[in-house]
Amino acid sequence: MSKNLLARLGLIALVLPLAACDKSSNAEEQAPLATVRIETIEARPLTISTELSGRIAAPRIAEVRARVAGVVLQRAFREGSDVKQGDVLFRIDPAPFKADLQSAEAVLRKAEANAYQASLQEQRYAQLIGDKAISGQDYDNARATVRQTAADVAASKAAVERAKLNLGYATVTAPISGRIGRALVTEGALVGQNESTPLALIQQLNPIHADLTQSTRELNELRRAFRSGQLQQVGQAQLKATLIQDDGSLYPLPGKLLFSDISVDPGTGQIILRSEFPNPDLDLLPGSFVRVRLEQAVNQQGISVPQRAIQRDSAGVAQVLLLDDEQRVGLQPVELGAVQNNRWIVTGGLKPGDRIVIEGLQHARPGEKVQIDDTPLPLAQVSGQ
Repeated sequence: MSKNLLARLGLIALVLPLAACDKSSNAEEQAPLATVRIETIEARPLTISTELSGRIAAPRIAEVRARVAGVVLQRAFREGSDVKQGDVLFRIDPAPFKADLQSAEAVLRKAEANAYQASLQEQRYAQLIGDKAISGQDYDNARATVRQTAADVAASKAAVERAKLNLGYATVTAPISGRIGRALVTEGALVGQNESTPLALIQQLNPIHADLTQSTRELNELRRAFRSGQLQQVGQAQLKATLIQDDGSLYPLPGKLLFSDISVDPGTGQIILRSEFPNPDLDLLPGSFVRVRLEQAVNQQGISVPQRAIQRDSAGVAQVLLLDDEQRVGLQPVELGAVQNNRWIVTGGLKPGDRIVIEGLQHARPGEKVQIDDTPLPLAQVSGQ
């Protein structure tokens, strides 16, 4: 083999590895970039909501009781039905009260007769005293008798009114409008003997209250935020309440906050907040455990991100993928508040103008460049953010 041939073979052996390295380098440089969608952070007014737990309570509760003693003759309502104020519920045997009324009226007529007789005698004595036919003492006694009989008439009239009241109490009526529960007595029961016997319970159910509890710590945090200007307080007339039902769904009718109690429960360190909700279909029943979302403040420079943009590390720290000016991905820890409309409220870690990855998170890796997909999202997906 000639020397020239050997030289050529050696040159080829040197060139081939260099060519392979160049192709490998070009392949790495031309590898496709991960495609992501981003959202640019904007500060906007955000309502700060607080989710509180509590129980449903009827605004008005009336215990129907027997106000006179007697035997129940009739139950005049259907258990579990709606009643109106003044509807007849029970009838107690009225015979004894009718007899008492007749007796009181007889006593009144007798007292009126005595008063008439005393008045006539006082008139006659008034004439005789002028003629010195009777003594002054007799005339004074006649005048005193007139006053005594007048007092007897007044007492008898009061007794008649009392007898009429007792006769009226024999017909037990509904003191308020609402839903009546089961009857606590049956026909033939003796009620009102030495005490006012409970007969039934009426509860007003529409509208209905939700009594909530909030810790004084949360209230103090809100007050400090109000004083510092970080948050603005929502006016009493603008406070909205949203009820969360047992299955997690939202109650379709909005409510409102009525008032906050001014005293703290010393055992729990909490105060009571009362909200009111329409209840036309009686879906909310007293005693039920509920959760209510109250809008208590507004952050004029609030920041929120879609829920799907949040990742958590092994320690549970929330973070987002943040793009720099060269479109390189970086990890940014964030502090989260509550969830509102499928978005996390961010209380720290982001500022207006930051760009975060909201789609393609599984392909974007910290330190690598990505390309941005700017095609418009479907309307349904935009509203779901």
